[in-house]
Amino acid sequence: MKGHLSDYDRRYNYIILAERSYLDNKMGKAIKFYLKALNFPGDKDETIEILYNIAFLYSKVGEREKSLKAYERIIKEDEKEAGAYFEMASIYEKIGNKEKALKYYFNAVKLNEEYNRAYFYIANIYDEIGKKDEAIKYYKKVIDLIPNDYVAYNNLGSIYEELNQYDKAYDMIKESIKINPEYYKALFNMGVIEKKRKNLKKSVEYYNKSIEKNKTYPYSFLNKSVIYIERGNIKGAIKVLTEGIKYNPHAEYLYYNRACCYSKIKKLDEALNDLKKAIILYPNFIDIIKLDKDLENLYKDSRFISLINKKFRV
Repeated sequence: MKGHLSDYDRRYNYIILAERSYLDNKMGKAIKFYLKALNFPGDKDETIEILYNIAFLYSKVGEREKSLKAYERIIKEDEKEAGAYFEMASIYEKIGNKEKALKYYFNAVKLNEEYNRAYFYIANIYDEIGKKDEAIKYYKKVIDLIPNDYVAYNNLGSIYEELNQYDKAYDMIKESIKINPEYYKALFNMGVIEKKRKNLKKSVEYYNKSIEKNKTYPYSFLNKSVIYIERGNIKGAIKVLTEGIKYNPHAEYLYYNRACCYSKIKKLDEALNDLKKAIILYPNFIDIIKLDKDLENLYKDSRFISLINKKFRV
């Protein structure tokens, strides 16, 4: 006699099929089986878990609208699911709708006052839209909840630096480095702050530390080279920029700054080659080089004139 499968068994079987499809990297089939599982009865928690999996998979394959609808279904099942609001906020943030992202992040923290990642991204959005006081407020909230969040300390220090509050910036970045000495962005930001505090030697030391931790962060090379340029050490700056280009071959501003350095020491062929590379990577440099006095040694060069008139060919 053949066994009779209950509706609960059918749901379970489809969940198993969905999980196997996911492990086999067959996202479409996984979604299909999870949706079929929802056609059969089960407890509320399991239904919500299935919907989370569906939403995750839709997001993974780029179907953000369908992912949002799945999260909306979760909220219909249980309006207190803070995680669903958080994930919806994350999607809206990715598509550039910061207003809706903030709305849903705030919904998440309203349901869970200790949702530290929601506070973090609230702070991040406020920082991006220029509401620095609000960003500071919510980064401090993150730190209250997670005292060892070195990224929050770093971001808070970066905001203080932008506001020219260098002592506060120093304290925050120092704490970030204390918590995680390996975090290259905090080391970089300390380099920025030390330069603002006129401690050029320390600034270079921190840029070097940042480079040591992450050679693919081009801004460390750029800022270090600026200090060399300001000190009149053009050849030293070229060496720094050349190393930066080695590890960051698509960083257009490294080529541009090296071109300016080559122009200063009248290595015109090298300067022109770097300008061409910079413009290929970022065509809007054309408008900048026309006015850049660092390139004045090239002004009468026919190749330079052709370049700024967009007559060259990639």
